Amino acid sequence: MTQHLYQQLPLSFEFREHYTFDGFIAGRNQLIVDLIKQMASGQGEVQVLIWAGQGSGKSHLLQAACNLASRCDRSVCYLPARELKNSSPQVFDALEQLDMVCIDDVDLLMQSMVWEEALFDLFNRIRDAGKRLILSSTQSPDSCPIQLADLRSRLSWGPVVQLQDLDDHEKMLALKQRADRYGLVMTDAVANYLLTHYPRDLFDLFKRLDDLDKAAMAQQRRLTIPFIKSVLQGQPES
Repeated sequence: MTQHLYQQLPLSFEFREHYTFDGFIAGRNQLIVDLIKQMASGQGEVQVLIWAGQGSGKSHLLQAACNLASRCDRSVCYLPARELKNSSPQVFDALEQLDMVCIDDVDLLMQSMVWEEALFDLFNRIRDAGKRLILSSTQSPDSCPIQLADLRSRLSWGPVVQLQDLDDHEKMLALKQRADRYGLVMTDAVANYLLTHYPRDLFDLFKRLDDLDKAAMAQQRRLTIPFIKSVLQGQPES
């Protein structure tokens, strides 16, 4: 089975090819990035859990792993738990046949015994089949509100690593890289303005950049500070 299983699942998530390791600002997380790249290539660890708050780049890393694995002709799937909650645990059926499974925000499935038992069974099947599993969570296994005691130990079968926040310079690089992907030119002054006048969470900043991209396309405008104020704050440009 070489097709991406996520294309066959009844989920609204749309896989995006632009999530790559080259497009990820690693900062102090280079060792984690290298670990994930090894796994995507079919080497190194068989399971890893990375945890950090929203906007840390967890989803980017998991999707980059899927992209790389696909280019290596390996069968993979990306499962966002936020979407899975509206589905059935049967979505895990036969996933151990794939070379690699990525489950994003796995902690969102906790406190549901049905989902916890399905995860427990899936982890065992993947391990027995000798396949690879990459997990992300917004909290460490020790902090997850888990009801099934043995599931907590399964989450720690492989390395458990915390993504470190980017510093301001690295966040500016990430913003400029994202803007370049949209075909927008972002100066240092504009990137610094966004970073100092809005919440510093990258997830929030990227959402604002999405809004700016749409407005810039509609109005055929460049990214300037007055333009940003007009779009995001409703201030008239002087």
